[in-house]
Amino acid sequence: MEKGVQRWVVDISKWDPTPHDFSFALYLLPQRHHSSIIKYVKLEDRKRALVSLLLQYALVHQVLGIPFEEITINRTIEGKPYLESDKAGMDFPNFNFNVSHHGDYVAIASEPLCLVGLDIVSCTIPLRETIPEFVQNFSSYFSSFEWDNILNAGTSDEILIEFYRYWCLKEAYVKAIGIGVAYGLDKVEFHHTGWGNISVKIDGETMTEWKFWLFELGKRHWIKVHIVYARKTLISSCEIRVMYRIAGICCKRSPKVSHRELQENITAIGF
Repeated sequence: MEKGVQRWVVDISKWDPTPHDFSFALYLLPQRHHSSIIKYVKLEDRKRALVSLLLQYALVHQVLGIPFEEITINRTIEGKPYLESDKAGMDFPNFNFNVSHHGDYVAIASEPLCLVGLDIVSCTIPLRETIPEFVQNFSSYFSSFEWDNILNAGTSDEILIEFYRYWCLKEAYVKAIGIGVAYGLDKVEFHHTGWGNISVKIDGETMTEWKFWLFELGKRHWIKVHIVYARKTLISSCEIRVMYRIAGICCKRSPKVSHRELQENITAIGF
């Protein structure tokens, strides 16, 4: 079972491929994925997209032993990748994985039973507005408790770092359940002790089944990077209500999501 628990991180800044090297790596993937990579103009964006997919195929092959040519990876309607196969077997009854990339890093996490969500954040300083102005744009996504912690973190830089830490947790949570970031996330409230012992409350109810880890990656420069894993085995009625609120009321990508569509999404990610 523990073989299915994987955490991989790649620093793509250390890879400076020639056009030939990039094409060689690209053609390791099925043709149907190529357009999602070469659509990007900047090389750095292409590298992130390429490495993200390579990690997914490599992880599935290593953990499940499925030959590369037999692996089919798709995405749910909200973008969570999943393996389209029944070859995970009884040892991995709910095998799922999640990927993230931001700045110099691309990462993947997998679980054989629990749901997993992953997010990387590079703490970049906004260029066209002040830090308080930038952070204010996202105030509706946070509970009053979280918002107070962000605004009272200290200097502008400390406020930005605190904001990104909370944002990283929010992203990891919604990526684990397979719902896009949307209004309604103020009902998903995170608590911590010095950014350890992280827990989450949904509509005021503590979700004891969820576990979160927050790590700072070693390479910093003036960028701060965090990575979060969210693991869960069960889903409560309280969470279902919040999922419907997020997906059906204010979801940015799909303002009107039917019960059938939401159920299809839930089924695809293993609920």
